[in-house]
Amino acid sequence: MNGMSMATSEDMANLDAMVSSLQAVEKTLQGVLAARDGLLAIANRLAMSIAERGGGIEDSDLTLRAVAAELATALRVSDRTVQRRMVAAEVLVERFPQVWQAQGAGLITAGHARVIVDAGSHIDDDAARAAYAARVLEFAQDESPNRVRVIAERIAQQYQSRTLDERHEDARGRRDVWVTDGPDAMSELHIYGPSVLIHGTHERLTEMAKELARAAGAASGGDATDRRTLGQRRFDLAMDLLLSGAPTGHDTVDGLLGSISAQVAITVPVTTLMGAGGPAAELSGRAPMDLASARALAGAAAGWDRILTHPVNGGVLSVDRYRPPESLRRRLQSRDQRCRFPGCGMPARDSDLDHTRDAAFGGETSEENLAALCRRHHVLKHQTPWHVVQLGDGLLEWTSPTGRTYVDRPPPPNTVTFTEPPF
Repeated sequence: MNGMSMATSEDMANLDAMVSSLQAVEKTLQGVLAARDGLLAIANRLAMSIAERGGGIEDSDLTLRAVAAELATALRVSDRTVQRRMVAAEVLVERFPQVWQAQGAGLITAGHARVIVDAGSHIDDDAARAAYAARVLEFAQDESPNRVRVIAERIAQQYQSRTLDERHEDARGRRDVWVTDGPDAMSELHIYGPSVLIHGTHERLTEMAKELARAAGAASGGDATDRRTLGQRRFDLAMDLLLSGAPTGHDTVDGLLGSISAQVAITVPVTTLMGAGGPAAELSGRAPMDLASARALAGAAAGWDRILTHPVNGGVLSVDRYRPPESLRRRLQSRDQRCRFPGCGMPARDSDLDHTRDAAFGGETSEENLAALCRRHHVLKHQTPWHVVQLGDGLLEWTSPTGRTYVDRPPPPNTVTFTEPPF
């Protein structure tokens, strides 16, 4: 018997009250989120206004970066994230005011607003865009964002001034691959591109995975020994193809692309590598890595940087090799691990080593005057009112255009530390 059939009238009254309370909270939350979008849109307009009075529209991106950084450091989030939100909020508030107002009134959620804006982003005529939004909003108030997406895209086609082929050609220019790190030493590989290629790739992997299962079953007389799920086989095949397959569709006559190998930075405490326990291995200072893979790579690597750390506070003391090339660069990359602008997670190996005090004005090329800055924040430091000073011990104090200060500390290294016994 289903448990709900045993619910008392009191249980149902409590459930009913909870549903009503959640509806009220959700309505309030959507109003707050809409208010935030309004403020972000105003910030975007302010940045554009400053740019037009200064270096002109060509300077707008740099001004947007500076304003986004001002907001992001105050909110303790990435300035890239804030800049994306500013632009998205401007589009919502300016181009789809009915949608923004509906969210503010709690009639739809931010998820609804996003799918409506995405589907109608190519409708350039103001009147057509307003008509499109009005029709979708009638449907959106009673359905989930996932269902609204299908209807919104269908209605948007009736108001588009450009054909799907024309818009698809533009969209192809945004194809990309990127990684999102997750817990438990796992990550996600995202591939954005033409649907026919993505679905075709997925279908081929699926058929190959099914064939593996059929072959395993036939070889064992029907008692399959391959216990992997379809998804696990799909993943294993994808990794085989991506990591060891040749790029035949795009390689040069000389096979140059096929000769390119990937490089990653891994830090492993020597006690961990020896099996004596200690912190987990780390991939590029960003995500944990399983020990078996770290040991396998350590055994196959041609060489390792040895990072000597302080046994108590964990600070980096030195970095060396038998033949130490660019020892100062490696030392600083080991200390900083990522870009030193507050909130930025770009790995140090992909960043510039910036002179905090410009070398042209007497700044030394030394550990006390160098820090890793990604190209975005390197440019921000030199071409906007943001400025930075070093306080010693790797501490960087940033001052924003409004005078707020933020101290960025080097992340703790992945190492073993010891403490004195209490007696």
